[in-house]
Amino acid sequence: MSLQSIFGEEDVSLYKIQTHAKGADGSLPLTPEMLLDSPSGDLFGLSQNVGMGWAPSNLLGKQVLILGTQGGIRNHDGTPIALGYHTGHWEIGLLMKASAQEISRQGGVPFAGFVSDPCDGRSQGTAGMFDSLPFRNDAAIVYRRLIRSLPTRRAVIGVATCDKGLPAMMIALASMHDLPTIIVPGGVTLPPTNGEDAGKIQTIGARYANNEITLQEAADLGCRACATPGGGCQFLGTAGTSQVVAEAVGMALPHSALAPSGQSVWMEMAKQSARAALEMEKKKIFTKDIITDKAIENAMVLHAAFGGSTNLLLHIPAIAHAANCKIPTVEDWTRINKKVPRLVDVLPNGPVGHTTVKVFLAGGVPEVMLHLRKLGVLHEDVLTVTGETLGSNLDWWEKSERRAIMKKQLLEADGINPDDIIMDPAKAKEKGLTSTVTFPKGNIAPEGSVIKSTSIDPSVVGEDGVYRHIGKAKVFTSEKAAIKSIKTGGIEAGDIMVVMGGGPSGTGMEETYQLTSALKHLSFGKHVSLLTDARFSGVSTGACIGHIGPEALAGGPIGKLRDGDIIEIIIDRNQLVGSVNFVGTENTRLSLEKATKVLQERDLHPELKPDPGLPDDTRLWAALQSVSGGTWRGNIYDTDRIIEVLKAGVEALDKEKTLVQN
Repeated sequence: MSLQSIFGEEDVSLYKIQTHAKGADGSLPLTPEMLLDSPSGDLFGLSQNVGMGWAPSNLLGKQVLILGTQGGIRNHDGTPIALGYHTGHWEIGLLMKASAQEISRQGGVPFAGFVSDPCDGRSQGTAGMFDSLPFRNDAAIVYRRLIRSLPTRRAVIGVATCDKGLPAMMIALASMHDLPTIIVPGGVTLPPTNGEDAGKIQTIGARYANNEITLQEAADLGCRACATPGGGCQFLGTAGTSQVVAEAVGMALPHSALAPSGQSVWMEMAKQSARAALEMEKKKIFTKDIITDKAIENAMVLHAAFGGSTNLLLHIPAIAHAANCKIPTVEDWTRINKKVPRLVDVLPNGPVGHTTVKVFLAGGVPEVMLHLRKLGVLHEDVLTVTGETLGSNLDWWEKSERRAIMKKQLLEADGINPDDIIMDPAKAKEKGLTSTVTFPKGNIAPEGSVIKSTSIDPSVVGEDGVYRHIGKAKVFTSEKAAIKSIKTGGIEAGDIMVVMGGGPSGTGMEETYQLTSALKHLSFGKHVSLLTDARFSGVSTGACIGHIGPEALAGGPIGKLRDGDIIEIIIDRNQLVGSVNFVGTENTRLSLEKATKVLQERDLHPELKPDPGLPDDTRLWAALQSVSGGTWRGNIYDTDRIIEVLKAGVEALDKEKTLVQN
């Protein structure tokens, strides 16, 4: 490298530098009252607005802030100049543009800010996963700071999709109690006409290593998996579930979740949302009027009915905390899942596994709600961003032309009966759909754990609806070692994989989709169980138990397991109860009481330690969320609790210092 290679032969016209400019034509629409009473920041803001090209005559409209997760740089024709992290935020700017143009048409003044987001698929199995869950809290903080930094905004529109960007946006907007706010879900990508979805495609490495696909098949399938350039994945993972939750809690318009990115109905949704935001401002409908305890429960009900990602067990409590609502407990989740049947046949749960765009055409969230209202499990009196109650929204949907046309198109274009995707409770039961999640406890998980029990392969579940597995543990202290074992033949049918050290203190509570996806798509994988203190991708399926607490590095019993230990797993998919227990060693079966005592007296695994690459940012996040209640309170920052702990720590250190000096 040299200066010549960097600067090259410069065009001398570059050196003609302009030192002043005319400025905008016209005058600011100031009044004596504005000059006398307005803060200087408000006045200077007007100068900056015309400096950016806004017409002085249009300065006094209502200011609306549009926040988005846009990533990458696109040409006007959509081709990439610089890639984004993922398709989910690649087209978000189009939605933001449509919203902004609608605000302008209505006489408002739109502002826009961007906080891009990472891709959990891209970071699977890499050090990038150490920043995934902590990013959510950080992004929510930045969004809140951006909102407060524009004090003249009258409403906020959040445009987002995908695993961390949309939850962060919802958390940020939920904390804007006295502002009108609305979510525009970023939509979904289409599946390839011939190929695999974005979930299954992430297993090409494991399948190739086990001789289940060829190199050429892996290359061809991988090239087609993301069939359109924008939107979240085609399955109901964390991205899709977060969109469902945004609509279910009343923060997004009816039938806005899971719209196909880039298409007209998706773009129109952004314009409709902009009009709704202005109407909310006019009618003084604020976020605190929409996100209530009842609304949070509605979100949990829809999570159960859709069979949503277990990651929302982290995000919904965080939204509730931001909104000053009651934080759901494990008991609340269990209660709701026991009374709410799963009604949606969508990837990854099945039984058929339709893509998210087909769920949208079948009627999406409001269609599911029509079935749920008959069961009496919805709070229909809650207010939504339409300015109407949920009950009124559903009355409109039931008779809408939109509903009829969408269903007809699904039947005519794909030959699929919408009622085979979104079912009534009787049909869902007949098809074998079971409730979404179970929270096993036991001497390995005394604080609890979670499994998406509805997605255990039915062929390994007993006729009584109970999954039972007694097997030998194969213990790993890193995900890297675990996936290597899967790829090199170290895991066999009947094994119970234990992956410890993946909680907040070890890896930032990484996702382990590398493992769960491999087990799903390998021929023997349904006969393997997985236990971990890490978490799972929303597309994960199988007998996979995560969020085990306490985490290993906090002294949790999972960190005391050894190769060859005998573990008993029992998951009742009908009663939604389960247990996960150490019951002895290869040579000695023990009573539950004796086994628990043996486990308590053991030392932690000698190789257990935080990942040496764990960033300081994530270590700080782990400490702050731990004193705030940890995983089961949504990995939140409870400011009052953190300050209390810091104060107590400072006082203890001062006391210790005084004792030393004396």
